[in-house]
Amino acid sequence: MSTVVAGKGLEGIVAANSGICWIDGEAGVLAYRGIDIHELAENSTFEESTYLLWNGRLPSASELKEFSAQLAEARELNPKIIDLLKSLPTTGTPMEVLRTAVSALSFYDADEKDNTHDANVRKAFRLTAQIAMIVAVYDRVRKGLEIVPADKSLSHAANFLWMLNGVKPSETAARTLDVALILHADHELNASTFAARVIAATLSDIHSAITGAIGALKGPLHGGANEAVMRLLHAIDKAGADPVKYVQEMLAGKQKISGFGHRVYKTEDPRATHLRRMSEQLGKDSGNPKWFDMSRAIELYINSEKKLNANVDFYSASTYTTLGIDIDLFTPIFAVSRISGWAAHVIEQLDDNRLIRPRAEYVGPAYPTHWVPVAER
Repeated sequence: MSTVVAGKGLEGIVAANSGICWIDGEAGVLAYRGIDIHELAENSTFEESTYLLWNGRLPSASELKEFSAQLAEARELNPKIIDLLKSLPTTGTPMEVLRTAVSALSFYDADEKDNTHDANVRKAFRLTAQIAMIVAVYDRVRKGLEIVPADKSLSHAANFLWMLNGVKPSETAARTLDVALILHADHELNASTFAARVIAATLSDIHSAITGAIGALKGPLHGGANEAVMRLLHAIDKAGADPVKYVQEMLAGKQKISGFGHRVYKTEDPRATHLRRMSEQLGKDSGNPKWFDMSRAIELYINSEKKLNANVDFYSASTYTTLGIDIDLFTPIFAVSRISGWAAHVIEQLDDNRLIRPRAEYVGPAYPTHWVPVAER
């Protein structure tokens, strides 16, 4: 049997057929079901984009209304999940808590044992609503604050901010997060999505697949770059330093600057275009533009000196911070969005399933290498 030798990290290898997401890294194009991300960011909502990902087309007005109502109706957490969140060590990171809680959700899901298409769609509604709730509820619990009940009259983004902060968000804040959720909703076979599809392909349940995806996202080579960006901005601010000079010194010391370059895109990450604009607008509206101003100065310098473009993580850092979101919630919020794409891929995988079982190019000792008695070694 002939095999195709993969590059390190499966570089350039096509591992699945999918109708969900298309990327042209050379041209800087990202599209969901054929619709450019720029059009979706400018015109759509997270609910509508999620419908698109799950159903392969845009909904009618009545379909969107029903879909949004179903998603809002799913905003419920079993009291035992809330008890679990309260019982976990406060030393745990939000990503560890999210991974553990999502796994536990399956115990209280009426469709747990049903792996049919319709059952997985129902579970996808619940998971999309519940992941957002888990992130918000745990943040309140760890801070000793009262849990804020879900408001089913709000959009998905607005309800998350409401449950997180206990204050109804402004239209600008809600729309900003809504667009951020659209931008992060899917990105083809990234590490977490591929992990989810591999797990689903064994005919395991969707909760296991999503738990595996969260485990992959927890790794710093996949998630967390925007956290590193914000820590850098805080360090510069605390030092009272010039952003460009600070970064110059970091580069001279061979230190990495997070938020630049991308494994796929050779031009600007199209998601960064919108996050840059939102970061700037939020800074102006809040009267605190310093995070954007520092970010922009660094971006211009890195682009000029290193020919590297900002990626989705770079401006999401200042955007989330200006929305009042803690740094260690940045990656969980990625999951709040990406569950829509993860679910779409799990459902697609199971609709036409074959166990994912690649081969490895063997580079060990030549065959045959024989066993030698211990006394002769």
